[in-house]
Amino acid sequence: MQEFHLVILAIVVSFGFVFSYLAMKEHDLLKALALSSVQSTFFALGFYILAAPDIVLAYLAIAVGAYTASSSSR
Repeated sequence: MQEFHLVILAIVVSFGFVFSYLAMKEHDLLKALALSSVQSTFFALGFYILAAPDIVLAYLAIAVGAYTASSSSR
């Protein structure tokens, strides 16, 4: 059962890195914001798999605040 969690964690974190890369390479800010929110969701899911719900809540709150601040400053 432990191996199953590690495989799922590796897949989730890999998708998070892929979406991070796509968000950095995107020139359209709205598309970059959407890709970055998908990346944040994958990393939050990774923290949940690691059984760290307190970090998930903090990460989501900070990510939502950062996305709101960055999109409103444009």
